Amino acid sequence: MDQTPTIGVIGGTGFYEFLDDGEPTVVETPFGAPSGPVTVGTVSGRRVAFLPRHGPRHEHPPHAIPYRANLWALASLGVRQVLAPCAVGGLRDVRPGDVVVPDQLVDRTQGRVQTYVETGASHVPFADPYCSRLAGSVVAADPSVRRGGTMVVIEGPRFSTRAESQSYAAAGWTLVNMTGHPEAVLARELLLCYAPIALVTDLDAGASEGEGVGQEEVFRLFRANLERLTGLLAATIARLPGEPSGCACATWADGIELTYQVPRPRVAAL
Repeated sequence: MDQTPTIGVIGGTGFYEFLDDGEPTVVETPFGAPSGPVTVGTVSGRRVAFLPRHGPRHEHPPHAIPYRANLWALASLGVRQVLAPCAVGGLRDVRPGDVVVPDQLVDRTQGRVQTYVETGASHVPFADPYCSRLAGSVVAADPSVRRGGTMVVIEGPRFSTRAESQSYAAAGWTLVNMTGHPEAVLARELLLCYAPIALVTDLDAGASEGEGVGQEEVFRLFRANLERLTGLLAATIARLPGEPSGCACATWADGIELTYQVPRPRVAAL
């Protein structure tokens, strides 16, 4: 069996382990160390690389996650398709426990390095920030998953004020999250397919005074749904092709001379 992990999973809050037979791999990148060792193992007969977004002990808060190192590390191992479970707050038309694969993103972060481009002209297309093919695979694996919606990404680590949350809902946005950007755009720059799998853990600022979201509430609901998420990931991974096809995620730069380096997969067996 080919030992190259072409599928990657980035685990969010409360999602620090995934592969029972996994072997930790230390990966060095030009952007420093990733959030932790990348674990490589087998899921549904496929080689998969897993990386906990916040680190194995939740060491990295959302505004200080080494996003560039994380995506680079996965790509350097051979990953071409990335599934990214995350905890989100609900803004409208969702409730706690819902799983959503959004199709749009709004960036409200501040000061995060969101690109590998450091010189010259390399402008990534981002009108549709997520891979629709990956999203379709997630929904096909579990029809209860909702497809579509807009995720607004805030800086954190604080939660939104009530006024902010209400303004996001009034704008028509569906979900609020602290880690979805710049993760998605970095994946696109590295020619990776990327799709978030968003678990709604709360109704963000709540319906009335005194009902604002708290950290324990978020962690508790995510823990309660962890088995469900791991099952969804396994079922989705079983459906994915060995190489991306039918989308422009890996081909948008064809004919373009990029001004940054895209890592080549390591040859060594894992």
